[in-house]
Amino acid sequence: MGDTPFGFAVPGEPEREPAGSESGPGDPMGMFSNPQQFADALRQFADLMSWQGGPVNWDLAKSVARHAVAAQGDPSIVARQADEVAEALRLADLWLDDATTFPSGVRASKAWSRSEWVEATLPVWSKLCDPIADRAVDAMGSMLAEDPSELGGGLPAELSEAFKAIGGGLAGLGEMMRRIGGMMVGSQTGAAVGALAREVVSSTDVGLARGPEGTAALLPAGVAAFGEGLSVDPDQIRLFLALREAAHHRLFAHVPWLRAHLLSAVEDYARGITVDASQLREAMPQIDPANPEAMQEALSGAALFQPEDTPQQKAALNRLETALALVEGWVDTVVDAAARDRLPQAGALAEAVRRRRATGGPAEHTFATLVGLELRPRRSREAAAIWRGLTEARGIEGRDAVWAHPDLLPTAEDFDDPDGFVAGKHEIDMSELEGPGAEGAPGEDGGNSE
Repeated sequence: MGDTPFGFAVPGEPEREPAGSESGPGDPMGMFSNPQQFADALRQFADLMSWQGGPVNWDLAKSVARHAVAAQGDPSIVARQADEVAEALRLADLWLDDATTFPSGVRASKAWSRSEWVEATLPVWSKLCDPIADRAVDAMGSMLAEDPSELGGGLPAELSEAFKAIGGGLAGLGEMMRRIGGMMVGSQTGAAVGALAREVVSSTDVGLARGPEGTAALLPAGVAAFGEGLSVDPDQIRLFLALREAAHHRLFAHVPWLRAHLLSAVEDYARGITVDASQLREAMPQIDPANPEAMQEALSGAALFQPEDTPQQKAALNRLETALALVEGWVDTVVDAAARDRLPQAGALAEAVRRRRATGGPAEHTFATLVGLELRPRRSREAAAIWRGLTEARGIEGRDAVWAHPDLLPTAEDFDDPDGFVAGKHEIDMSELEGPGAEGAPGEDGGNSE
């Protein structure tokens, strides 16, 4: 792999002085005192600016994420690890046949290194991040279009003169600033994803299927880290996490609207995000090829993304959090049924998952700061109580039938009265599933009335 992209240091690692640099840390001219270094920097900068794929520079994000992973060490997967993961996922899928009516959703089993997780999941990260990041990138471009003087005064003189030579002068920099914004947000996203790679155990952590459809994957390094301090046999840990991974894949494979439902909730939430223009203005003078990390720090401030306090924004966030909780609650319920009489330490492992979900890790908090959104279900316990109640009242088939349409699912209000949903409202909804030709059946008119 090549050197870290110009100006983007690996998190936790000081930026290297470029070879041949004659300037010291206190030199205010930085690389401007070295013509060759400045020319090389501008070439790299031009390459980064050539990104055409959307609001976030995902090529840069992938490069930064991979460097962040490699900097902490990321051994390749050996054949023994791949065999252990494949066997755990095969056995987990077999056990799940007794716990859910959904057939297997696993078409391929993989053991991933952390770098492979980054590569495989970035397409889904782009769908999650682009709607929110687009607001920041738009804000950068539109701010300069309205008042180009916001930028000029604070730049190093050499760079300011170079920008003035670009067609239209500073007044024409709106599109350029959009690309700079995409570059900076891409770098921040890559750093967050790279850090998160050190905390995940599978392709479906946090209720979202992030890898290729039908590919179940465990990260042996993540599985080992999950088991630290638990005093549980590693084979049991691997098999328990394989059960969760395989259960997620069954749900996403056989509830075809679920993935789009979650992503559309993120998009709806993004529409209500505003960007703190004052923080962007503070960052503008720091667009210096000698020190772009300063702008990265400004863009990563917790107050940069501000959700609007509107009914639409609250509804979007509520819909997203409820859906995530329902996914995790269903997985908890199904995995408990499959593992209860087979894994002696199933209860301890389930509690470890709940603690991990409740607290999150440092990288998860970093990502929440970056995009203004936490992707952790807050009420999975309440959701699990509903799924358990439905199992007892209507059996496995009746419980799983609730996933036939989003209108049949419990709402956030139902979390406060699980017994009421199981005994009352659900009884009415389920009657519409009794036959494919029933009036208002899901799949024929898109839903039902309540």
